[in-house]
Amino acid sequence: MAEIMHRGGCLCGSIRFETTAKAENPHTCSCKMCQRHTGSLSAAWVEFPKSAVSWTGEGGPPSTYRSSAISSRAFCPACGSTIGAIDDQPTIALLVGCFDTTEHDDLIASSHSFQSYQPKWWNIKTQLAQDQPD
Repeated sequence: MAEIMHRGGCLCGSIRFETTAKAENPHTCSCKMCQRHTGSLSAAWVEFPKSAVSWTGEGGPPSTYRSSAISSRAFCPACGSTIGAIDDQPTIALLVGCFDTTEHDDLIASSHSFQSYQPKWWNIKTQLAQDQPD
């Protein structure tokens, strides 16, 4: 039996998952579809082969909404939590915020897509905080 690498789920706990693989393609994205899917200006994603993800909660697999010609967005039908995307390719992309523990190295984003979709004020608070004396 393969070792469980990651666990996570939705806000109410109905949708739960386990993975038996390290995360692939850790990245953030600020495209309009990700913004609307998550309600956030950026989404943090990781990908897994479908065969490495098991839906273990009492709710079974998440509900889906067909969002493009190649993918469906996944969410919990009970609490509405966004879980990720289930692609037509044998890939499941999960949002890092759904994981029980987010400190694993394979969850650290290594790229950012659609940076031009970020608002111009995106870094103001960060820059102001860095300019403040300790």
